[in-house]
Amino acid sequence: MIKKEILIGFVTGILANLVGVIICIAIVSGIKGMSFMETYEFYIASGTSWSILTLGALPNLGVFFLFLNKNKLYRARGVIMATFITAIVAYVVYFS
Repeated sequence: MIKKEILIGFVTGILANLVGVIICIAIVSGIKGMSFMETYEFYIASGTSWSILTLGALPNLGVFFLFLNKNKLYRARGVIMATFITAIVAYVVYFS
């Protein structure tokens, strides 16, 4: 039961991060006047994809506090785990 709750929180955190990355790329592409794919390819080619990845983790904050307010503590732990995984991946991408 506890592992299932943590897994639900983890998957929710990963999905919130994915949505955050898409929103960040859409905002930047709107500001720069480029298409979504051009902006995505620019960040991949320039080696700064870690910045979009870390900005994309911001929605995890809202999901975390939502789970805390609903007293779903194990799901909130899963969101924290997803945020840590995102931070580790961004760290690896930054230094590779």
